[in-house]
Amino acid sequence: MIIEPLLLAELALLGLCTGFLAGLLGIGGGMIMVPFLTYFLGARGVSPDLAVKMAIATSMATIIFTSISSVRAHHKKKAVRWDLVKGLAPGIVIGSLLGSLAIFSLVKGSYLALFFALFVGFSATQMFLDKKPAPSRQVPGFQGLLGAGGLIGFLSGLVGAGGGFISVPFMAWCNVAIHNAVATSAALGFPIALANVAGYIVSGQNVQNLPAYSFGYLWLPALVVIAVCSVLMAPVGASTAHKLPVKQLKRVFASVLYLLAAYMLYKGLSA
Repeated sequence: MIIEPLLLAELALLGLCTGFLAGLLGIGGGMIMVPFLTYFLGARGVSPDLAVKMAIATSMATIIFTSISSVRAHHKKKAVRWDLVKGLAPGIVIGSLLGSLAIFSLVKGSYLALFFALFVGFSATQMFLDKKPAPSRQVPGFQGLLGAGGLIGFLSGLVGAGGGFISVPFMAWCNVAIHNAVATSAALGFPIALANVAGYIVSGQNVQNLPAYSFGYLWLPALVVIAVCSVLMAPVGASTAHKLPVKQLKRVFASVLYLLAAYMLYKGLSA
């Protein structure tokens, strides 16, 4: 596969858009990146099954870099609940490795595409309705956090997202203030991404017909370009968030997510 200028331009634009939207709306880029990366890889001769898996893995890898940038800003405002990060991280690592090592390579890409479509459709509905779960209890003990972290890490690895749409509602439900939940979710993105990416690399070592510049399931050109551009644009999006009606923007963005979910549903059913 030749890395032509058009591909670099497409990846750069995708990175700029995902970084801006992540800063603007406080969402991870996986729900945007995965459908587009699936399309880019498929257009360059990668089989649909493999394209979906590589898109999910590469999307997750970019979160390693964007989460560092995001968590630094949240930490300066003392918004991160590091006690929750420490409590959830062990389960996240276990769940992520279970998904990326034991499940990811065995499940067909078409099934992952269908699961992604359903997950994004659910997330878009939450965003469109702007529903926030009413706090009803306190943070659970060690076993509860271990189980919750395991589920967050496992599901995040299957869709290539940082887990914010799972961890934030969970923490809000546990009576954690919403700004602390968002900041803590950003910090959790790092162990989620790191553990899952390790699994994607190991499980993808013996996969046949990987395109050039691949490392396991990771597609390195996309990882480098998108990571650089998204890190640059995330602060711009965060700054813009204070000047625009974010609630209305979320509903517009949710409509876009429905279209992306429909595309992945189509890919899953047609594979």
